[in-house]
Amino acid sequence: MLEIGFIGAGTVGTALAVLLSRKGYRVAAVYSRSRASAARLAGKVSGCRVAASGQEVADNAGLVFITTPDGAIGTAASQVAWRPGNSVVHCSGADSTAILEPARRAGAHVGGFHPLQTFASVERAVENIPGSTFAIEAEEPLLSTLRDMAAALGGRSIRLKAEDKVLYHASAVFASNYLVTLVKMATDLWQTFSIPTDQAIPALIPLIRGTLHNIETIGIPDCLTGPIARGDTGTIDKHLEALRDKAPQLLFPYKELGLQTIPIAVAKGRITREQAKALEIDLKAN
Repeated sequence: MLEIGFIGAGTVGTALAVLLSRKGYRVAAVYSRSRASAARLAGKVSGCRVAASGQEVADNAGLVFITTPDGAIGTAASQVAWRPGNSVVHCSGADSTAILEPARRAGAHVGGFHPLQTFASVERAVENIPGSTFAIEAEEPLLSTLRDMAAALGGRSIRLKAEDKVLYHASAVFASNYLVTLVKMATDLWQTFSIPTDQAIPALIPLIRGTLHNIETIGIPDCLTGPIARGDTGTIDKHLEALRDKAPQLLFPYKELGLQTIPIAVAKGRITREQAKALEIDLKAN
């Protein structure tokens, strides 16, 4: 079995080390600028030892994951004397393999392996990564190796080109990070009628889960519900008036999201193009 090493022992690196070890991959060594972080990772993975440098990791592992913060990946790659045949992989969602150019020039195989998942903590990442999609940027033979890893983790893989990475990562920000922002905006509105966030979130979570279930099982556009899906300008006007009075900071995002939702409603087939135009005029005018 291929021996693996890690340079960087944060949340992503630790979670991947734990999960790959469980699937039979031998995690040989880890290095981190924080020896305590490296020791924590090694303590979770049988047979993994703390290395004194990134070079020591590269000397003892056929495939090295660089799981430092994104801004440090290039530096970490440049500090190792790679050998032809080494495989060097980063886990950045937005960066291409261009940041591993020092390794490529030395004859190493380079790749990107990004779990499309949220990493709030090591424990949550270990729970959430299995079954995720992995975005891979690599050429053969490393491509097949990384696809096999994704499959071993119960996930599926997609292959990206270098020029795809930034917009791929932006899509993840919309789906994950900005979902948090949308829920925060929703809970802010509950505070206008004196229900605090710690009560608003449990009330909204079943709605969010139901929406996600509908997206998964019915798909877009058919899962869309609500006033725009119905062409209900009367309700939208009430929303706009109340937001203008009680939460003016949310008026602009409400209108912009509404404009982005109109084409989905048209695609669903429940409103006519004339209704869609009326909705657009309403959202732009108010």
